[in-house]
Amino acid sequence: MTLYGRHHEKAELDRVLDGAREGTGAGLVLWGDPGIGKTALLEDTALTAADFTVLCCRGTRMESGLAFAALHELLWPVVDRIGTLPAPQAAALRGALGHHRDPADRFLIGAAVLTLLSELAGEQPVLLAVDDAQWLDEPTVACLCFVARRVRTEPVALLLATHADPARGPWDQLPSLEVTGLADADARLFAAATWPTADELTLARTVRAAGGNPLALQELPGTLDLAGPAAPGAPRPMAGPPPAAAPPVATAPPVAVGPRLRRAFNSRIDALSPAARTLLLLIAAEERGEQWTLRGAAAELGVGDDAWDEVHRSGLLATRDGRMRVRHPLARAVVYEEAPPARRRAAHRALARVLACEDADELRAWHLAAACDGPDEEVAALLTAAAERAWARGGCASAERVLRRAAELSPEPAGAAARLARGARAAWEAGRVAAARELLDRAARLSSDERVAEVSGGLRGLLEFAHGDQETAHRHLLRDLRTLSRPDKAAELASMAVRAGWSAGSPGLQEAALRVLTGLPDVPPVLPEWWREEGAAPALTDEVVARLGAGSWRLIPPAPLAVAWGAEEALAEALERKVAELRRTDAATAIVLTVPQTATLDVVRGRWADATANATETLRLAEEIGADHAASQCRNILAWLAAMRGDEAAVTELSERALELSVPRGIRSLTAAAYWSRGQLALHAGRAEEASGLLERLAEPGHDAAHGTFGLLAAGDAAEAAVRAGHPERALPHARRLRTWADRTGAAWATAAADRCAALLTGDPARAEALFRSALAVPGVSARPFDHARTRLLYGEWLRRARRRTDARAQLAEAAETFRRLGAAPLLARALTEQELTGQQLRRPEPGDAGAALTPQERRVARLAAEGLTNREIAARLLISPRTVGHHLSNVFPKIGVTSRAELSRVDFEDGLRLTS
Repeated sequence: MTLYGRHHEKAELDRVLDGAREGTGAGLVLWGDPGIGKTALLEDTALTAADFTVLCCRGTRMESGLAFAALHELLWPVVDRIGTLPAPQAAALRGALGHHRDPADRFLIGAAVLTLLSELAGEQPVLLAVDDAQWLDEPTVACLCFVARRVRTEPVALLLATHADPARGPWDQLPSLEVTGLADADARLFAAATWPTADELTLARTVRAAGGNPLALQELPGTLDLAGPAAPGAPRPMAGPPPAAAPPVATAPPVAVGPRLRRAFNSRIDALSPAARTLLLLIAAEERGEQWTLRGAAAELGVGDDAWDEVHRSGLLATRDGRMRVRHPLARAVVYEEAPPARRRAAHRALARVLACEDADELRAWHLAAACDGPDEEVAALLTAAAERAWARGGCASAERVLRRAAELSPEPAGAAARLARGARAAWEAGRVAAARELLDRAARLSSDERVAEVSGGLRGLLEFAHGDQETAHRHLLRDLRTLSRPDKAAELASMAVRAGWSAGSPGLQEAALRVLTGLPDVPPVLPEWWREEGAAPALTDEVVARLGAGSWRLIPPAPLAVAWGAEEALAEALERKVAELRRTDAATAIVLTVPQTATLDVVRGRWADATANATETLRLAEEIGADHAASQCRNILAWLAAMRGDEAAVTELSERALELSVPRGIRSLTAAAYWSRGQLALHAGRAEEASGLLERLAEPGHDAAHGTFGLLAAGDAAEAAVRAGHPERALPHARRLRTWADRTGAAWATAAADRCAALLTGDPARAEALFRSALAVPGVSARPFDHARTRLLYGEWLRRARRRTDARAQLAEAAETFRRLGAAPLLARALTEQELTGQQLRRPEPGDAGAALTPQERRVARLAAEGLTNREIAARLLISPRTVGHHLSNVFPKIGVTSRAELSRVDFEDGLRLTS
């Protein structure tokens, strides 16, 4: 293969390959007009990558609706290696490729492909070359995007070629390179090599008309009265992009190249016999190039050997690896689009008849659909069945597309509505929220709300809950649960309606949904108790914990309620069981809605490193699948941690992004959490007036941040801020609220916070000291180390002001040790300053002291390795590759001063990463 010009493009491609050779994975998207030379560049790169395992695939129009069709082609050469993957990943990938029909999660499929590529790359670098990426099926696109985001530490190169600008599509996160026309000099050399009989005038006219497009340089001379094309079957030199640093712009043609090329292909097709044109149309309609299928369909249409010979001689056919395709996608488009509709339908019917004898139900259904010239329930039913199979294999986006077509072919409005509603559910599970809404709206115009709700599983309310207004979600959820035939699904919707009322900060909506929930069969009695601000803390018996852990994540109450009740340890047990189960099955949607709850509990329990790692990991996953509210929860958790650590920039950025979503959608729980983080940041930084203003909003009726649960949880901060700002009267309502809650529930944290606030407000020294001591002595209060240390700090400050320096030093030292361990820099600095004011000489911690050196992901990997998990098991847990796990561990060892994996078991990850004896 000879490339003319293309020095700049080849240099960029070589750079990607060199990076992969050095273990730094990368991707590059080549884009430009049809025929501009993208395929030639991919083929040339694949030939030069002799030291790589090269895996190739090509998108086609017909297979763009078949789930994982392109992935099947890509992995076919290494399909025997799937058995070496961890069992859940192997099962998921086999399901995606159609080896069995067990359900599979799309993120587990992505993790399986990543692991497979990582293990291949352990032997030699891997090159993935994907042509015509604009026609890849959506599940393959999602899988490759998943992989592309995770190959930074892998010897893997991903090259894609597409017509469209990738900045407006799924590949927008990858670097791109536009392939433009050849420079005139290179274009003339290419044209002369392709048409050796052409004279100088014809070559000059061709170069001018082609605008540097290599395909045009191949085809146009035939329309300019040249002696004729190169000998049939002779290899045609291929072309590729411009010279080194600044590619020159080719001379603009007086007429668009596209129409000229179409006319050139049309003239060649028209010169064929009717039988040869029929055969060429079959090849264009089939697209995969399967000779057995094509010969069977040709026989169905009475096409004989003469037509085969004629098509082979025409120069319009390309045969590679035993597959026959029309030589270029543009020529294929001309063959197909210029054929009369009746002939196209006949070609598809012939292909469908042949495929009936193969295990190709989904492809056969598509051909039958293409052969329809009107509604056809039988074909619509076949498409619906194909969609369900694709969905079960993790191809939600493909299922949506197939169900759209099935709805178009449905003779009855009711059937069309059911398929549109089902397609909406598939779209939502594929992360396509706008498409889900559009399909639901179309279904509702054809059928009743009740029928649409039953088929979609109450999707309207779920969409609003996850991506829209909470009061609207509440209304839809309560309306639609009455239409569901399955009691467990009705209970889930009712529980979601309760959550919607809670998220909206509306006790009225919450209570209305609670009444419905308690009236449903088989609902654990403890569930409604969680939501009511009355009575004692709900009892979480072993039976209830087991039921919560075994049931849907939607039935598990939100973590802030558990924190308010003082039941974080009990709920953490249920959640940890659930998360362990979800991580084994890798149900991504459930993970992103459950893990933020565990992170919230970890914050109050003083497990900040775990909370940071979990929230960071889950935020990335939530963003990938479009789970807006879950992503905001993660941002609020990270902002909360940043506030306690004194990271003002992080608090500002994270809370702003959360508020951008929560305020317009009326999600007061998220808005309140963002205000609380900002208030804590100001309080810990000594800006008491600012803190008081922010924290008062959580209890201000009608404010966007007003929320009962968060107002209660922040009451201690609000009271302290008011006192420090010189407005003790503002603290009184917060102190009373805490005392009432403490008396009602017996929650240790509330009792301690109420005592602490009372100590700050009293003017009686003896009473103040008794209250501080009482706050520190509440049974179980030390389980929340940050709050316990804050009480010690306030008590120590009080003791110093009372000139009881020895007693103050003891309290301040305990507080400082906890703040140091947690990384609460502002309060640590305050505690150390107070200690120095008592006359102590202290060594201030240096930036970068142990505990702050590891990234969240490094800490997560190190903890799992310390638990005894292998690299492959850690990779599966975190949705990264085994090689990336190894990369993280190689960074961890020197940072924390260990030399072997065995030593990790001696590291105290909650105490500054110290080695225990």
